[in-house]
Amino acid sequence: MITINDSFVLNKFSFLGSDFLNELQREAIMTDIKAKTEIIREGQKNKYVPFLIRGSIKVYTLNDGRELIYYFIKPNDSCLMTFSSIFADYVSRVYAIAEEDSEALLIPVSVMHDWLIRFPEINKLFYREYDRRFSEVMNMVNDAVFHRLDKRVLNHIKQQISATGNNPLKITHREIASSLGTSREVVSRVLKKIESDGEILQTKEGIKVTVNENVRLI
Repeated sequence: MITINDSFVLNKFSFLGSDFLNELQREAIMTDIKAKTEIIREGQKNKYVPFLIRGSIKVYTLNDGRELIYYFIKPNDSCLMTFSSIFADYVSRVYAIAEEDSEALLIPVSVMHDWLIRFPEINKLFYREYDRRFSEVMNMVNDAVFHRLDKRVLNHIKQQISATGNNPLKITHREIASSLGTSREVVSRVLKKIESDGEILQTKEGIKVTVNENVRLI
């Protein structure tokens, strides 16, 4: 059970007023999600709209066993694809998996559907999420079309570090390859080149970005 005095709840939902906060306290669920836990699969019914409190969640699709990452849900974010399913059949069109131990606030989709009518201001959350995700997808398309693989690999690592807050980042060459639709051998060669250029350092703790410690996605 949540409390309306929770700092996350107040920061995210206080603009909707006390009546909404009281209903949120009754309907929402706080849950912990272990790292590498699959949250939803393509074709499953969405039961909840998640709002991430801490951690990181990867949202992606699969094509011939290869991942195509749409975006990462970061703390204080929600999932646009889950939001959009409310207006259709509630069926998920994506996969979602926790990248690290996470905590989320879950709102039943049937409740959210009712709130969209009774508390129309809640649509602001949807529009903010849409604007953020649209920008991320455009960056992804720009990466795939215009950037060389070494740039894409480095951007992917930076994106993961930004999402998790971990630098060095614990990630395998195979995981990077799967996310970018290439082979592990190619990624290994690219990482060696990036490391020789001084932009990353590969250690037992993971891959550390050594240039631009703020690690902003380019």
